[in-house]
Amino acid sequence: MKKEGDVEFLEYVVKALVDNPNDVKVVRTVDEMGVLLTLSLNSADMGKIIGRMGNTAKAIRTLLRVVGMKNNARVNLKINEPEGAAPREIKTTKTVDESLEDLKI
Repeated sequence: MKKEGDVEFLEYVVKALVDNPNDVKVVRTVDEMGVLLTLSLNSADMGKIIGRMGNTAKAIRTLLRVVGMKNNARVNLKINEPEGAAPREIKTTKTVDESLEDLKI
């Protein structure tokens, strides 16, 4: 079975970033909302894919949207939490007012 271009692209990018490329798995589903790529990877590699403040994941999602536009499809990415992963503590250094200012509301 031939892999779809969006799956190939995601696997290529993610495997280049992680220490455990053999643990990278992508499942592609299509529904009325578009294409959903579900990414599973080794828990030790989660930080590399999420990135600081989520910037790496955001960049990958942006690139996937571009790949989707080329194929007239809406492509979304879901990153699975690895089994047994400890809950992450979210730290913020901004006040609510500063965060609202960032959103330009």
